[in-house]
This record gives sequence, structure tokens and C-alpha cells, in this order.
Amino acid sequence: MDSTVEILEETAHIINTYGLHTSTQFAADDSDAVDICAAVYLAAEGTCPPEFSTDETTSIAIIEASAKAMTAIKAISDALDSDVNETEIVPGLWVPEYIEHVSNWAATPPIGEKTPPSTSEVIGRIHRAANTLRSQTSVAHAA
Repeated sequence: MDSTVEILEETAHIINTYGLHTSTQFAADDSDAVDICAAVYLAAEGTCPPEFSTDETTSIAIIEASAKAMTAIKAISDALDSDVNETEIVPGLWVPEYIEHVSNWAATPPIGEKTPPSTSEVIGRIHRAANTLRSQTSVAHAA
């Protein structure tokens, strides 16, 4: 994939085609469904590592190692209505937890609700992130 917009559009297609996994790990072991962040990684890198269905810690490290995936995940995070949590990795140095923010948003009910966002709502939010980036790029090119 060449651009973050294309990665986001492919992410929506992947989730629509294979399903949204919202349980433990980043991919189901009994279907082709993937977590939203795993779908972003698959769109960005063209592969779904086997660790995605067995090892959450390694999965996060794999996703974090992809600049293209992390840029797209940050774009989705920016399109959410909630704030991203930050973790202090050394005194005074805080790092945003974009993967946790996006995965938890897609898999857990909002406060006061009983169900997480539907797959259609997740796909819609991914498209919103892509459209926001597309408009920002258009404005930047026009200036």
C-alpha cells in the first residue's frame, strides 16, 4: 500500500470480508476474523503473522514495528471520540497507546452501553479516518 488512505480503505475491506475479531489475541484461531489493528497491519504489510492468534505481546511488537500500520492506527485513533491513554515509559516520558485505544474501542462497549460498536460502525469509523486524511491532504496540496 502506498498511502495511509489506501491502507485504511483496505483495512475496511479486510474487516468487511473476513470479519472483526473482538476477543482475546489479534486474530481468531477458528476463523479468518482479525482485530482492527491486525487488519491495519495486514493492509499495510500484506501478511498476518501467526503470532496474531497466539501471542498478544509479540503481536503488539510486530504491529508497532510497522511505521505504515502505526500511522494508520493513529489516524483511526484520531477519529475516535475518546482520548488515547498514555504510558510513562521513563520518568517524564509518556507514549500514547494507539493500539490499545483502537483495539479496545472496537471490542468493548462504550460507557453506558451493553454492546461494542457493530462491524458496520467500525468500518464507518475507518472510512471517516480515511476521508479526514484525504481532505487534509487535499487542503495541504491546495495551499
